[in-house]
Amino acid sequence: MTTTTVRQVIETPRRPDRTAPRETRLRALDGLRLVAALMVAAYHYGGRGGEITTAWGSSPKDQFPTLSGYFAYGCLGVQVFFVISGFVICMSGWGRPLKSFFASRASRLLPAYWVAVVLVTVVFALPMVAFKAVAPSDALVNMTMLQQPLGVDRVLGVCWTLWAEVRFYALFALCVVLPGASRRRVIMFCAGWTLAAAIAQASKEPLLDIVLMPEYAPFFIGGVGLYLVHRDRRDIYAWGIVAVSFLIGQHYAVRSLWNAADPNAFAHRTTLGIVLVVAFGFLAVTAIALGWLNRANWRWLTVAGALTYPFYLVHEHLGWVVIHGLHIGLGLPSAETFALTVASMLLLAWLMNRYVEKPLTPKLRSALAKAR
Repeated sequence: MTTTTVRQVIETPRRPDRTAPRETRLRALDGLRLVAALMVAAYHYGGRGGEITTAWGSSPKDQFPTLSGYFAYGCLGVQVFFVISGFVICMSGWGRPLKSFFASRASRLLPAYWVAVVLVTVVFALPMVAFKAVAPSDALVNMTMLQQPLGVDRVLGVCWTLWAEVRFYALFALCVVLPGASRRRVIMFCAGWTLAAAIAQASKEPLLDIVLMPEYAPFFIGGVGLYLVHRDRRDIYAWGIVAVSFLIGQHYAVRSLWNAADPNAFAHRTTLGIVLVVAFGFLAVTAIALGWLNRANWRWLTVAGALTYPFYLVHEHLGWVVIHGLHIGLGLPSAETFALTVASMLLLAWLMNRYVEKPLTPKLRSALAKAR
């Protein structure tokens, strides 16, 4: 067998119909996005200390004596988001030129983000609000989404995850989208990033850590691998990427979130609990990738997916204000306050999606795509 023949065997898909599926709306993925966002909201409202204690008037442990320990695991919704993001970015970047990819990502992130920054800044500046607003200069820097690397106070507590997302987009764009997506290129990207992230961890070089994100890379890479599984469920390389990513990802999650040795920790998460939540994220996206949840094709899931990003942006800081007003101001019980706060943030997210994202996203995408 000649070298050319061997190369053709490696590059030729075994089953064209499995390797290039007809892309349809994966509504179950939209639903999973909202589940991850609600997990993070539960953590911010009842699974940690800090500013939320001021909102409730006491520790969330006092408000939710039993549930607060479970809410503490909600922070892992971020890792679930990252797995979803890896899947979605690989899907949306496949076969798309760099300019179109950039226009799609920028128009998706920026309109709601800008409005969220303005909303939180304005609300926190009101004299009756008990929480401190950032300085005007810092608020302006926040509009760039580069406040974290610049060392500027954050308007939105959750924006650190967007900084991780932006770095992932940049790596994927340079290594996959720019040269053109292909199965082999994506596999090499995943393998190369996994190895480089391990080297960055061992070297303890701050620059490598910033660029390669060892703590979060396994989740993005795992999502990318699951998109390859979606294209061809028999792709052994894709399954290998997913398996290695899970094994490394759960290690980082346990290392950063297991706090049994800290007597001052808000809640003591168990290693098993952390691993199970990480496994849930990987298994849920795997089920979607394999088509096992295709029957979950309800239209309301698309609405849920559309609300997730604006809800994620505004729920923490504006949630403090709502909780304080309902629980301290009006004297509503904890459970009713929790439910009404989540509902009010979902309503605000719907308004942002309806009146900000829907009109502005296509206009911004079109302008960026046409710009030279």
